[in-house]
Formats: sequence, C-alpha cells, structure tokens
Amino acid sequence: MNWIEALILGLIQGLTEFLPVSSSGHLELGKYFFGIDAEANFYFSVAVHGATVLSTLVVLWPEIAGLFKGFFKFRLNEETNYIFKILISMIPVGIAGFFLKDIVENYFNGNMISLGIQFIISAAFLFLTLFIKPKERPIGYIDSFIIGLSQAIAVLPAISRSGATIATGMMLGNKKSDIAKFSFLMVLAPIIGANIVEMKSGDISMEGTSFYVILIGFVTAFISGYFACKWMINLVKKGHLGWFALYCLVVGLFSILLGLHVI
Repeated sequence: MNWIEALILGLIQGLTEFLPVSSSGHLELGKYFFGIDAEANFYFSVAVHGATVLSTLVVLWPEIAGLFKGFFKFRLNEETNYIFKILISMIPVGIAGFFLKDIVENYFNGNMISLGIQFIISAAFLFLTLFIKPKERPIGYIDSFIIGLSQAIAVLPAISRSGATIATGMMLGNKKSDIAKFSFLMVLAPIIGANIVEMKSGDISMEGTSFYVILIGFVTAFISGYFACKWMINLVKKGHLGWFALYCLVVGLFSILLGLHVI
C-alpha cells in the first residue's frame, strides 16, 4: 500500500463510518480496486478504525463527560439509565462476535456479489424509514436491545452499522435528535474491543505497510470522520436518509455486476 492509497482509504473510512453507507463495505471495494492484501495491511485497518473512534470521542465528548459524571454519582439517574441502555444495546453484537466470528470473517473475502447483496440490505433499512414513521418517543430499554440486534446484523461488511441502527431507531419512533448520538456511542466499546482482540489473536504480517502509510490513513480518517460525524447528527434530526438508500442500492448493483464480471 502506498501513501495515495492510504489517503483514499482513510478518507473513505472516515466519511463512511458515520454516513449510513457502510465503511467496511467501501473499504472492501477499495481493496478490490487497489488489489490490496487485507491481512498484510491489517494494522492499517486497525489504525483507521481507531481514528474514527477518536473522532467520535472528540465530537461527542461533552455528552460522554456528562454521562461519566452522572454515572459516578453512584445513584440511579438519567445518565446511569443511559449507560445501561448502551450496555444492553451491546449484548447482541457481543454474542455475534463470540459465536459467529469465524463465519463473519468469511464475508471479508472480496466476494463482490455477496458484498452487493449486503449493500442492498442496507438500502432496504434506509428506504423503510421513508414509510414507517411512528410518533416520536425517548429511547427505552427494549428499544436499545432491538437497535443492538440491528448492530449485530451489521457485522457483515456491507450492511451499514450506522444505517441499520439509526434506521431501526427511527422506525421504533425514537427521537431523531437522540438516535444518531446513541448509535455512535453504542459502537465505541465493540470497535475498541474487537481491535484489541484481533491484535492479540496472533502474528499479523507487516508486509506492505509502514508507519508513514498508517499515519496518513489515521490522520485522514480522523479529519474526515470528525466532519462526517457532526454532519450526520444534524442530518438525522431532519430525517433525510432517502438519498443514502438510493446510493446503497446503486453501489450494491454495481458490486454485483463486478462480481459477475459484467463491468
């Protein structure tokens, strides 16, 4: 991987991590076009995912600091309830990660037809928000678990995690002003945990990577992720996800045609 590829892939990761179009799916497409060996560039993937986690922390730091401040008062208050809801939302993805890890990894194999189908599933999630519009209400404990189920489904590379969780929250009637922030906060621990587990799981080749390349990807992913996170929070408040649904549909069909060698 050279610095130009790192710049492009870092930009893709930062933008698509928060926009409901699947960052992992776009990285798979990018690796397909550049002919990049995912295993040889493992630490690059860890770095750009870490960059988007950091951008989330920066954008949502006031909310995060407020949650910890309320939690460490050690009484049942609004902040403690919110943290419990986040913990509940992480149960399904934790189960999926523990029991289905090997199965999920098989989908990160550059199969464009499989990737295209998953993009279309992302589009379906988003399209449904145009038709299912219940009365708004706060996020409840059961809502948290259901949103967590959507996050578990989105462990597949081209099913957008933010798209699935935000769309599910909107279809449940959760307040648009709350669901994007909840979606971004609920993924922090799973991403950090998954990266730590992967880095401890065995020897990963460093061939094809360098500190310089990784740094470029990290910085690019952080900057683009910072602006994408802020933009997406404001966008969800307006409930405008239709264009993203159309985009995922087009990319899905394009990926399938690539897999069929039509393009």
